[in-house]
Amino acid sequence: MTRPPLPPFTRETASAKIRAAEDGWNSRDPQKVALAYTPDCQWRNRAEFVTGRQEIEQLLTRKWTRELDYRLIKELWAYEGDRIAVRFAYEYHDDSGQWFRAYGNENWEFAEDGLMKRRIASINEHPIKPEERKFHWPLGRRPDDHASLSDLGL
Repeated sequence: MTRPPLPPFTRETASAKIRAAEDGWNSRDPQKVALAYTPDCQWRNRAEFVTGRQEIEQLLTRKWTRELDYRLIKELWAYEGDRIAVRFAYEYHDDSGQWFRAYGNENWEFAEDGLMKRRIASINEHPIKPEERKFHWPLGRRPDDHASLSDLGL
């Protein structure tokens, strides 16, 4: 199984890889998302370390059970060879209705087949008021004409 675009990345292919990842995460489907990673993929997500698709699915299931109405935007920061650095922001609310915006950076490393073999994520979040939200599209894929992180000043 291959998952194009494949390394080594260009600006165009790195951007396409990032958009595909964003689309997957906005589906909030842990099984679908986990297929983008090698079976033995290593993750650091905040202070949690997981290995392999099953643990990735479990982490994402927990995440999207807590983070309701989740909407994410990812943006290219840098790329070289089989690596991509991404910055991102996402918004969600908890079960009490409190909204949050999370900001972070991810370092990605890919296998030759285009599956991600390592993901290192650093994430911080803060509460926001509902009127401070910037991500208002219907749940699912971000529309192509929606503003980017840079356009939103994030």
